[in-house]
Amino acid sequence: MANSKRKQPTKSSSSPDIAPTAQNKPLSGEIPTTDDAHQVTAQSTGMGNLFRECLGHEPSNFSSLTKFTAWLQRPVDGAALGIFRLLFGVAMLVDIAEERGGGQLDVRFGEPHHCHFPLFNGMRALAYPLMGCVYLCMWLGAWGIMLGYRFRSSCLTFIVPYWYIFLLDKPTWNNHSYLFGLVGTLLLFTQADSYCSLESWLNPARSRSRTVPYWNYFLIKFQFFVLYMYAGLKKISAEWLSGYAMSNLSQHWVFSPFRQMLDPELIDLLIVHWFTAFFDVSIAFFMTVEKTRLLVTPFMISFHLMNSRLFVIGMFPWVCLAEVPLFFGFDWPRRIRGTAKIDPSEEASPARPSLLARLRTCLILGYCGLQLFLPYSHFITKGYNNWTNGLYGYSWDMMVHSFDTLQTSIQVVDNDNQQVHNLNPFAFTEYERWTKYADMAVQYAKCIEENIQNQQVRGRPSIGRNISIYFDIWCSMNGRFQQRSFDPRVDLLKAPWSPFESTSWSLPLLNELTHMRPKLRTIENEVLAWNNYSDVIFVADFPGLTLINFISPDLINCTLTILEGNVRYKSDIEQESYFLTAGKSIGLGSNITHFVTTIGQKPASYLFTYTNKTMLEQDISIEETAAEPKRPLLPLWKEFEQRVTNYKQFLGHIGNCVLYLLYDVPIPLAVRERD
Repeated sequence: MANSKRKQPTKSSSSPDIAPTAQNKPLSGEIPTTDDAHQVTAQSTGMGNLFRECLGHEPSNFSSLTKFTAWLQRPVDGAALGIFRLLFGVAMLVDIAEERGGGQLDVRFGEPHHCHFPLFNGMRALAYPLMGCVYLCMWLGAWGIMLGYRFRSSCLTFIVPYWYIFLLDKPTWNNHSYLFGLVGTLLLFTQADSYCSLESWLNPARSRSRTVPYWNYFLIKFQFFVLYMYAGLKKISAEWLSGYAMSNLSQHWVFSPFRQMLDPELIDLLIVHWFTAFFDVSIAFFMTVEKTRLLVTPFMISFHLMNSRLFVIGMFPWVCLAEVPLFFGFDWPRRIRGTAKIDPSEEASPARPSLLARLRTCLILGYCGLQLFLPYSHFITKGYNNWTNGLYGYSWDMMVHSFDTLQTSIQVVDNDNQQVHNLNPFAFTEYERWTKYADMAVQYAKCIEENIQNQQVRGRPSIGRNISIYFDIWCSMNGRFQQRSFDPRVDLLKAPWSPFESTSWSLPLLNELTHMRPKLRTIENEVLAWNNYSDVIFVADFPGLTLINFISPDLINCTLTILEGNVRYKSDIEQESYFLTAGKSIGLGSNITHFVTTIGQKPASYLFTYTNKTMLEQDISIEETAAEPKRPLLPLWKEFEQRVTNYKQFLGHIGNCVLYLLYDVPIPLAVRERD
């Protein structure tokens, strides 16, 4: 993670390394011992020279806890860290109104029936006016971080509400929101306000030294190092390298230069999947090595700028770009401004580290070990493992999995009256991640029960208190068959779940059918070539389960074809059932409910082909309905206007909450429509 380089005493202190004193103290914060002669011999070996040439540090700095502590404790210029702090604060000010949900504060926390998915079941959202105050504190904390004003208090004011809001709703989790929380927490323990801060400008006599301990940089850089390296390690797998995770990205305008040399399929495979895997796993190492840093920096910048255009991922690309200069000299802002450099005496080698300093080093190593362990800790938290391992957010498996949800249905059974009620799946939440994760499915079912028992379901008759709730959810991951994620026969109000045990009613991904993905793609291309109005759906199901499928009157020429396994087919207008094996097909009528039961000991896979009569009559092709509306190449002004509008809404929500608490002014609430 180091980025420094050995310097002679006569050179400028702008180098990341410290300058030795006139007493010829060892370089790079080394502590003289009686073993110096032996260490010099060891450092002259080929491995030591390679280490020194690549990283710019002496190998002996890592030979003992004392030397490593001295290396971490050595004073360096805090200018680069101050700039990162400022840019991070700016990014968080924007993030609060967007991905933290500030612009939709009333819908998210003003609805009394809204379901939340906390990490700890005892957590509850505060009343809407108080949640407005929580966001206000986080917003003020972000201002303090950006300005460097009362820095420790500002960091606490930011990160406490941030982690509370983060832990309150697992469906909003992603890797970069987890990253923002970690970086904000790490900044709390640093002296990032030593440069370009309001505090040092207002109180120059009381301002801190312009130098900071090197571990201030080390922690931040290590966190981003883990981000890149683990993102690459998660992508070096057959699941990612097969090219099914991110499909059709080659159509985006950012890949226009590559389309001159490669066809779209090769761009998706070679550039989007293979190159990205190599980039993620290697870029942190290349940025750490001094000889390759300048060479790969343009790739780093281009990568994040492309991501800002390809995906809706908020401030993540911009925070990563703000981190790039940390790999360069510590005093680059002073060199750009031409201001006075740090006196070499301020960067002198530290004395033998104290017990407190060594304890701090142990804590730093413990934090680093935790961050290295958590992404692979899924053998402990088995209850969160479904088709993917672990809670989404701390595993750095970015973009490795893409889902296509075909159908989501919720049945509420009134056991006293023997009545079945179909509930809008999104009646009490706007998120859909609960459809893939067992822990969130249980939480949603219990939240539905609570709302029903409070008789707050609008537009529906009263339902008894003795109810059962069943989910039937069909989705596909990375181009596989559509299949169920949960057993539809299990009452989720009574379903067992533990964070440390595997979930029996969470149906496994049918990996035994993964090898058929190339065949599915071939069949899909053939069906789409029939005409502009045909389409195909691929389905796989478990033995003993029945797919109930109603075919809309808009669909004609419907056919069921069995690929593997055995099924029993029946429609609601026929008494006779049909036994179908692999390779068999049967025509299906429209406006009729069909029942397809998988029989035997193995899963069955099959496909439905159909023609959309409405599109045929209106001459609208499937490709036209699936294609996104054409957008301008760089809609920067529209994005800016949208962000301004979002921010106005956020500030309006905060103002309404404060006025209500101070003067009891009624709060206008936007009510989300339900079916």
